[in-house]
Amino acid sequence: MSTHIATTALRGSLGGHGHAAEALRACAKLWRARTGVDVVWEQPPAGACLEVAELARRHDLLVVEHPQIGRIVRDGCLLPLNRPERTRDLVRLAGQSVGASFISYRLTGDQWALPIEATAHMQAWRADRLAGPVSTWDDLLSLARHGRVLLAMQPPHSLLVLLTLTANLGQPCGMMGEAELNDAGFGADVLDRLRALVARVDPACFAMDPAAVCERLSEEAAAEHCAPFIDGYVGFARAGLRPAPLAFAAIPVAGQQGPVGATLGGAGIAVSAHSPHAEAALAFAYWLASGDVQRGPYADAGGQPANAVAWNDAAVDAANGGFYRATRETLEHAVLRPRHDGWLAFQHAAAERINAGLGAREDAASIMFDLNRLFAASFG
Repeated sequence: MSTHIATTALRGSLGGHGHAAEALRACAKLWRARTGVDVVWEQPPAGACLEVAELARRHDLLVVEHPQIGRIVRDGCLLPLNRPERTRDLVRLAGQSVGASFISYRLTGDQWALPIEATAHMQAWRADRLAGPVSTWDDLLSLARHGRVLLAMQPPHSLLVLLTLTANLGQPCGMMGEAELNDAGFGADVLDRLRALVARVDPACFAMDPAAVCERLSEEAAAEHCAPFIDGYVGFARAGLRPAPLAFAAIPVAGQQGPVGATLGGAGIAVSAHSPHAEAALAFAYWLASGDVQRGPYADAGGQPANAVAWNDAAVDAANGGFYRATRETLEHAVLRPRHDGWLAFQHAAAERINAGLGAREDAASIMFDLNRLFAASFG
């Protein structure tokens, strides 16, 4: 092993991805031994809601999500990663993307981050309670009637569940420049579907995010058997890490085209436009996103890769309870959220409107009218 003395220290922000800290720090240790460049990862204080622009003023590297890209472009706080000397690497990474993970960070002709974590709405289920994952909407409602289903409904996640349903039923949400989130009549019908499901789950779901749902579902004595539309976390699939490991699978199908339309999640590695060590940060970002690192030290340390080299590796899949093989189809057909500047504010306001409307048993058409109004205003 190299005995380099660190000559450069990079500061990295984990953003809201503290679950990736162990993998990122393990890779940083290897990078230091290899190059002499130290990468120190920091987690924002609990409860802090910091803009990427603010974090970029204090960090060289940042973990970001694709719905933040519009705001990032507006603020000019990140460095475009599509350098001419990196063209070959960029083409390779684009070809190794799982689903739309790579293109999700591309906007205005530039690549603003490289994918390092791929996830989307999946189904988490208890293999010790069910013979197999739930495959249809009707079967899901039947299971919910017996109190066996959990949903993540804490804002913004209730909106994301709605987005997955609308896309699976054939009408993905409006993208950049479109006036409506969804056709009013169609959207109201989907809201009624969601209402029928929500009426059969624990009201505590309205205060739960995906991690909280997975924690509850993995309790040994959990009454629930599945969470049908939830971000997949590979750590819950590994044996020995939770009282009861979870199995993951494709989302239940409400439409006619199979398990398509799941809302894409994940994370990418980005470089601050303010970094005094931009070249060193850029080199680390490309190394971290590469197939060999994602399949090797990143996955070995508990990370959830975005690179298909890792997803295709049988040993990586076996070490993680078959997570990658079971969810690959869903990832390949997952759908991007809009990425314009106003999206982040919209998704929180829209989720709050959905929850208030469902809680008050409001007419679905009224809720959908307000969602479309809020969506149109988000482009202002």
